[in-house]
Amino acid sequence: MEYQHITHESLKPFVPEGARILILGSFPSIATRAAGFYYAHKSNRFWKVLAAIFDEKELTSIQEKKDFLTRHKIALYDTIEACDIQASSDASIKNVISTKETIEEIKRKERISYVFTTGSTSSKLYQKYIGKDNIPLLSPSAANAATSFEKLKENYSKIVCKLNELIE
Repeated sequence: MEYQHITHESLKPFVPEGARILILGSFPSIATRAAGFYYAHKSNRFWKVLAAIFDEKELTSIQEKKDFLTRHKIALYDTIEACDIQASSDASIKNVISTKETIEEIKRKERISYVFTTGSTSSKLYQKYIGKDNIPLLSPSAANAATSFEKLKENYSKIVCKLNELIE
């Protein structure tokens, strides 16, 4: 499989007004880039986990997902602006250009209190290029199939806990 140099330019950050939480993936998959919104691969469990931890119905359309994120004051983006990658494999990523400037701008403009990173690649790259203030989450990707849905829910419940702290 050949490497491709791909930029993040087609997928902008989703930052609803009043966002308090920022969740960062590593780099958008082929399915995500094609759909034009985050975590679009049908076997990715991100949206199912978020709906479950907030005790909401399954999120299917992009508009439902955007409405959900807006209600819960959650912004989405990635840690990588451009890289060389094989298909959608995080393990193949090299020659990284980070999204540091965009993330710092989001944090400045909004009242972001917590930054979560999904998966080890996003966490490692965030800490290498951006900062040490992230809260790592398990990867919801099908590539992390060894992690059960229940374990993901338990891990992602940190998001609800941190949002509740902000309300108190």
